[in-house]
Amino acid sequence: MAKLYFRYGAMNSGKSTSLLQAAFNYEERGQRILLAKPGVDTKGESSIVSRLGLSRAVDLIVSPLDNVREQFAALASGDDPDALVPHIDAPPVACLLVDEAQFLSRQQVDDLLRIAVLDDVPVLAYGIRTDFRTHAFPGSARLMELAHSLEELKTICRCGRKAMFNTRRIGQNVVFDGDQVAIDGEDVWYESLCAACYLELSGGTLG
Repeated sequence: MAKLYFRYGAMNSGKSTSLLQAAFNYEERGQRILLAKPGVDTKGESSIVSRLGLSRAVDLIVSPLDNVREQFAALASGDDPDALVPHIDAPPVACLLVDEAQFLSRQQVDDLLRIAVLDDVPVLAYGIRTDFRTHAFPGSARLMELAHSLEELKTICRCGRKAMFNTRRIGQNVVFDGDQVAIDGEDVWYESLCAACYLELSGGTLG
């Protein structure tokens, strides 16, 4: 039986780079993979973009109400006319890789488990565990509940300790209020911090 894997870490822990490396490893061995990401992640548009400069187009962009298993089945068979990267006479899929999985709904994470268990296709989901207020994202919380395997991808705080939390900044100002989702870009950016540095900036407040 295939498994559902959740590989998580704070911002800048190399999640997208690790995903792209995994995709390369599969394809180097002649195996077919599919790449997916939630549509709410507008960075890179229809591509997965690593902070190291690597990028690759995805096969599937998941909208909030999409049934991921149905979309996966259509893509895997090569019958999906809306596929971003169409496959003709497609071989079996060896792995489904999902970037920014924290933005999936709980129901969509359930679909990932069904793909692994019922369709016997390994699913590698990558994402961050908590938002800038230390609250779990719905997709990440469900992955922590369901995944067969949990792996933390580590990065360091500016003080040198292991980073655990993500702080949101607008310009140079750290903010602790706002919508859970704000994609980093020109106006918004994030810094990964250890618990001690996070608490120092927040005045001891968590969430």
